[in-house]
Amino acid sequence: MFSYRHAFHAGNHADVLKHTTLIAVLRHLTQKNTALQVFDTHAGAGLYRLDGDYAQTSGEAADGYLRLVQQPNMPPALASQALPAIHHVANKRPDSTPPAPALQDYLELVASFNRSSGSGGSSGSGGHLVYPGSPFIIDHLLQGRDRDRLKLYELHPTDAKTLRANIAQLDAGRQITVLQEDGFDGLKKFLPPPSRRALVLCDPSYELKTDYARVVAMMTDALQRFATGTYMVWYPIIPRPEAHDLPRKLKTLALRAGRPWLNATLTVKSSKLGHDDEGEVVRPGLPASGVLVINPPHTLKALLTAALSQIAQALAQGKHQAFEVTSGGH
Repeated sequence: MFSYRHAFHAGNHADVLKHTTLIAVLRHLTQKNTALQVFDTHAGAGLYRLDGDYAQTSGEAADGYLRLVQQPNMPPALASQALPAIHHVANKRPDSTPPAPALQDYLELVASFNRSSGSGGSSGSGGHLVYPGSPFIIDHLLQGRDRDRLKLYELHPTDAKTLRANIAQLDAGRQITVLQEDGFDGLKKFLPPPSRRALVLCDPSYELKTDYARVVAMMTDALQRFATGTYMVWYPIIPRPEAHDLPRKLKTLALRAGRPWLNATLTVKSSKLGHDDEGEVVRPGLPASGVLVINPPHTLKALLTAALSQIAQALAQGKHQAFEVTSGGH
């Protein structure tokens, strides 16, 4: 139950999709001054070192965030900070088209954690050594909004301890609460929030097959309690029936509640190991993932379509890159 550690996967292509979407959603929600409650049901450790043992073991960031900052069209302020160890990564896009707004926002926000010694910065290391997880991305976007609240759930004892220590750096007071509880169940007692405005991020590891059913059960209950909240669910795209059925079930829940939905997917390689049809080596690991948002901002579809077009091309491993942004219930 506690074998999964997100530190192995920090900054990979799934994080790029998830965090680009999260930033775009929160940018929209924070345009209003009304208090906002944000819930992260599977918060992890909050901050990750890309030069640490976990990340170096998997090397997944090199095919995700770190590859993006090596693109030829990246602003010098971003590209110049790149780690020397990843300079060998092949550029996937030869043109000089500037990054799409949502992609630019994501890259600049992550880079900001490496430009200072505070809030988890890299203490002048000059490289992209720190990757912020969702808790720190959310906190960054809520800064200056004293009435907002962030609740972080993390059941893994080691990660919960690390998360508390990382959050302590922020001196956030009562604005952030770390709960070593099951996020699937813990959400219930806080919905609906007093301000009637909330964002729920749910991104379990799906290490347990039962996580798929628990996501559906949590979302069913949440929509009954608070149908107008914004809900964001990340999921892997793998050859497993539960993974295939999850986005379909979430769309059905949204439609039954009379709420709009948006589904964004990113594929960077074939799901088959070995060699693809063109003879290129297919590396192991997650081939694709998706994010489904219920009650998405009206700006989200255009922002993600532009960003994922560039991301899919930049992160492609072989010739199987693809993206899709669909919506319904409007």
